[in-house]
Amino acid sequence: MENPHTSKRQYEVNSITIPTLTLECGDTLEQVELVYERIGNTEGPVVLICHALTGNHLVKGTPDCKGWWEGLIGANSYLNTDEYAILSFNVLGGNDGSTGPASINPATGQPYGRHFPSVTVRDMVKAQYLALKELSIPHLHAVIGGSLGGMQALEWGMMYPFFVDKVFALAVTPALSDYGLAFNHIGIQAIESDPGFQSGDYSSGTLLKGLEIARMVGMVTYRTPRLFDDRFNREEAQSSFQVESYLNYQGSKLSKRFDPNSYLTLLKAMNSHDLSRNRDCTLDDIAADYPTELITISYEGDLIYSPQYLERFTIQVRSGRHYFVSTEFGHDGFLVEFEKWGSMISSHLKQYQPNRVVNG
Repeated sequence: MENPHTSKRQYEVNSITIPTLTLECGDTLEQVELVYERIGNTEGPVVLICHALTGNHLVKGTPDCKGWWEGLIGANSYLNTDEYAILSFNVLGGNDGSTGPASINPATGQPYGRHFPSVTVRDMVKAQYLALKELSIPHLHAVIGGSLGGMQALEWGMMYPFFVDKVFALAVTPALSDYGLAFNHIGIQAIESDPGFQSGDYSSGTLLKGLEIARMVGMVTYRTPRLFDDRFNREEAQSSFQVESYLNYQGSKLSKRFDPNSYLTLLKAMNSHDLSRNRDCTLDDIAADYPTELITISYEGDLIYSPQYLERFTIQVRSGRHYFVSTEFGHDGFLVEFEKWGSMISSHLKQYQPNRVVNG
């Protein structure tokens, strides 16, 4: 028998324009474009997915270009496209089509480049909210994200609690730790100190060694020492170790597809992440009064986003539930091994009890 939802499925990659957007820094952007992917049941509850630092809006993707959460999304999968409409934006300041440093400034006709204003996670969320209004989407059943995407998800629950029922925040903390700030600082310095960076005025298509090094630094923090040891085992490849070749490859791969100014913009936005910033209260106060049902997932061995920190915050939330996933992948656990944690998301999506207490 044919699934009654089948005729309601859609897949679309498109963009939406926001006429004006005023940022936290005080600058106003005109004709802001956000690229998005939309898939699933057009009549179902809408689930917004927010991507991480080097991710993009292609969450499901196509058979020829699979998305970064392709294994989590689909008919009868954890994020069931027969039940839900799944939507994802490339973030403001991003690298894959949304308005960012490489975009054309409508006021000058030239790329923004180094003149692109600083943005925060809250600016990203505000842009998504305005884009949803432009798309005539009146409500979200849930917002889900990991890492930088988790920062956005947490802010969604703070900024627009009337608009969203549930927040799923993965591999993140309520504020970026000093350890995270330290690693981001190394990445920022590597890029800005590269002679080819030219204070942000580099030519289009310039490949920066500094960006490669920043990516290598990030890769070391994304996975556990045990995984590196098990995978590479001090094996040599020609005149270097396999782990060195792996990091060189990852750095070169990113530098060929990612705009350095965009990478800096997103790193600095991550640095700004603190739910208590400019809210005249502590993080404990934020947790006690967090206005949206919150489900958090942390991953064993996450070097930057402490599972203990996330759990401590979540158990103070009246409608909060924290899960811990045992894994060798560390921070990257939210990108793999869906069988370990996908059901945590699917089960909570099906429950509509926004006022219940689920601590513990």
